[in-house]
Amino acid sequence: MESDKRSLKARMKAGATALGVWLELGSPAAAELLAQVGYDFAIMDMEHGPHSVGDCISLMQAMRGTSCLPIVRVPWNDHVIIKRVLDAGVRGVMVPSINTSEEAEAAVAACRYPPRGRRGIATSMVRASAYGLQLQEYLERFEREELLVICQIETRQAVENVEAIAAVEGVDILFIGPNDLAADAGFFNQMDAPEVEALVSRVEEVATAAGVMLGGIVSPSRSLSQLLAKDYRMVLRDADTGLLRDAALASLRQQRAAEGQS
Repeated sequence: MESDKRSLKARMKAGATALGVWLELGSPAAAELLAQVGYDFAIMDMEHGPHSVGDCISLMQAMRGTSCLPIVRVPWNDHVIIKRVLDAGVRGVMVPSINTSEEAEAAVAACRYPPRGRRGIATSMVRASAYGLQLQEYLERFEREELLVICQIETRQAVENVEAIAAVEGVDILFIGPNDLAADAGFFNQMDAPEVEALVSRVEEVATAAGVMLGGIVSPSRSLSQLLAKDYRMVLRDADTGLLRDAALASLRQQRAAEGQS
């Protein structure tokens, strides 16, 4: 069967669900292994992880040659850091804590060149365009066909403004951050509280009605099957830290059990 040559963005818009992994360790070896496993995308976490822009480049170099799309969650809605990670070659930007349409517009503008945005222009010499070797192709295709702008909905204010956020041209995905949303609603570490579920459902309804793709995290109260049933197009369950931790714990328990039986 011929492989699908469309961009991940095009496949998601056509109905495919992308499965991803968080990169929290900053380890090129871990990024290389997980990209080769076959995840659709990997998110380099600059908000909670130790990554610098240089670290992100090393991780992308490790993932090169695979179909795993490199995405960065930036620390904040800052056009300077967004410009730098885009120049480094990421194909998607996740922006935390978008609370208003104005903030969503600022995030989109930071990702686009003038006249549609405010991204600074150094296209002929940055890694994103293969240091100018693929300049024309990058300019013609990137913003239109490849770039994913992902706005995180993590507060009650964001839910109150979700219709206006979803209406911002250029926002591709509304990504629900259940932990922060629960905490902001007064239910710290209680993602399955009915009040939190109501907020999540509100975002889901608005995104579906607006034709904006949904992104989310698998949790004890929201299984992969449930997210798929609600037409989530970007789903994360795994992180490099969690995969290593859980495998190590399971292995050690098995060994301790065998030790006790000997």
